[in-house]
Amino acid sequence: MIIQVDLEFWARDARKAVDRGDLVIVIDVLRSGTSILNALTNGAEAVIPEASLKQAYRLHVQHPEYLLAGERGGQKPAGFDLGNSPLEFTSKRVAGKSLVLTTTSGTAALIGSQRAKWVLVGTFLNADAAARRAEELAVKEGIGVSFVLAGEKGRFSLEDFLCAGAVADGFKPGSVRFHDKVRAALLAFKQAEGDLIRNVMAAEHSKHLATLGLRRDIDFSCQLNLLEIVPIYSHGRITLQSG
Repeated sequence: MIIQVDLEFWARDARKAVDRGDLVIVIDVLRSGTSILNALTNGAEAVIPEASLKQAYRLHVQHPEYLLAGERGGQKPAGFDLGNSPLEFTSKRVAGKSLVLTTTSGTAALIGSQRAKWVLVGTFLNADAAARRAEELAVKEGIGVSFVLAGEKGRFSLEDFLCAGAVADGFKPGSVRFHDKVRAALLAFKQAEGDLIRNVMAAEHSKHLATLGLRRDIDFSCQLNLLEIVPIYSHGRITLQSG
């Protein structure tokens, strides 16, 4: 089976991938995807995406044992336990906990994709692992794969585009047919791979985060293939389980 691999540039277009029946790989490198990976790596039981602050607060009232995490404008909202820095999600803070996460763009991409049968979280940290898992599931289900990029407030995101290329680079040669947008992402990644941090730092969103004192988040998020885990979003929860 040759897997068809497509790409949607913005969270608002997640429905196109869902309507195609594709497995979806959601990418938000800076920073929610990387935070989700680090939280689960450090023992969090689940991450529950919410679209708005109001919904996140409401869920926390219903489940006060859940931690509130996320950002608006790059900053931690009032009353939240954690922001959206992946470095905050240490085992001491999150082990054994469920987290309610709401961010400007990343959680919108996840929620927009939730009707897909399979929704994976891909980042630079787990690029090859995400490709292997997506390929395995797509062959098993007989479906295509789509990247859904979170973007930055509805705009194109260079770092997410490069990350889609990094994941695409992990597919087995001859097993996939890349649509032109995916091939462009792969070409961009191969050009940027030799100095990934410098190229990501050239992106508008990275520059904004750096002005907020969050350069360490960027450096952490640009590590390639550091982790083997692949979070899966199912029934409203992101976990390391397939159910």
